[in-house]
Amino acid sequence: MIITRFAPSPTGELHIGHAHGALFAFTEARRGGGRFLLRIEDIDQSRCRPEFTDSILADLRWLGLDWESPVRRQAEHFDDYRAALTRLEQAGLLYPCFCSRADIAQAGNAPHGPDGPLYSGTCRNLPASEREARVLAGLSHALRLDMEAARRRVGALNWRDRAAGVVAARPELFGDVVLARKDTPTSYHLAVTVDDALQGVTLVTRGEDLFSASHVHRLLQALLGLPTPDYAHHRLLTDEHGRRFAKRDRALTLRSLREAGASPADVRAMAGF
Repeated sequence: MIITRFAPSPTGELHIGHAHGALFAFTEARRGGGRFLLRIEDIDQSRCRPEFTDSILADLRWLGLDWESPVRRQAEHFDDYRAALTRLEQAGLLYPCFCSRADIAQAGNAPHGPDGPLYSGTCRNLPASEREARVLAGLSHALRLDMEAARRRVGALNWRDRAAGVVAARPELFGDVVLARKDTPTSYHLAVTVDDALQGVTLVTRGEDLFSASHVHRLLQALLGLPTPDYAHHRLLTDEHGRRFAKRDRALTLRSLREAGASPADVRAMAGF
């Protein structure tokens, strides 16, 4: 049975691009008599707002979508992500990084990965005693995955995309990726990997801009002993200038379109459905 999910972040209102993503996942599930789930990805407590969650639910219902209960809200499940971090830490695959984002950005001609400049590994080489002393002193730090050690542990991996076929996993493109920060106790990469496994998702549908993230997620699945779903990365809707729609495009939020007189059928057609 196909199980899909739509997983927006409540940092603004849904726009026409979100409608495409939601309808894509919904259609894939319903086509084979499968299940469609809704997840609210609200780990960033500084930007997420309850009113946006309410708006998301209202917009999706107006659009004609229904989903299984309960809705999973990531902010209610930090213990799940903490347990995954503990497993990785006990395996010797995590290390605390005390470098700020500014430190990394100013590091010079560091090669870039999908998430920006690759981390040079400065803190990876700190003696264990110094790491412990800094943590005990309360210094702000992130938890990074030792990519080289992780790759040695699992060996060659691949994952299956509906369009691209079998893809060789290359998580090293991201370098020593951050899996948690002091102000955000889990990263997108870790949270969605754990959530998809716990929710039994068999087909991950998301925008093609997140294609590369699947390399990291496949690695985390192997390290944590989680199942590997199939993936389908859909196109991104763009305006007449080729720019992808964003939450700042208020004229194309579902609320604005509804208030302007558009019907659910109108919006589904605009979204390609």
